[in-house]
Amino acid sequence: MNAKDLDSLISEALDNIRNDRKVAREFLNEIANQIATDADQNKYLSPVAAKHIETMQRSNEQLVKLIGIRHKGQVQGVELTQEDKDHIFDLIQGGVENG
Repeated sequence: MNAKDLDSLISEALDNIRNDRKVAREFLNEIANQIATDADQNKYLSPVAAKHIETMQRSNEQLVKLIGIRHKGQVQGVELTQEDKDHIFDLIQGGVENG
């Protein structure tokens, strides 16, 4: 799979996660309104609300994983210039001479 396909899939997954979170948030608001109107519904609706909060947390975890994948791909593309390498070498040599 090439990088473009991976980026496309990650973007699609991010869109799906955001949409799922929006729907879950709207549903939680509706549950909160029903509980506020009829407190007896609390014992029935609280477990449902807890499941939706759990779903939102999983969405957050998925976002973190996707960010990690993107970051890992970007980090692999970073290289040191010859000047950077020379500077590091000089620092090491200086540290050995001063030690």
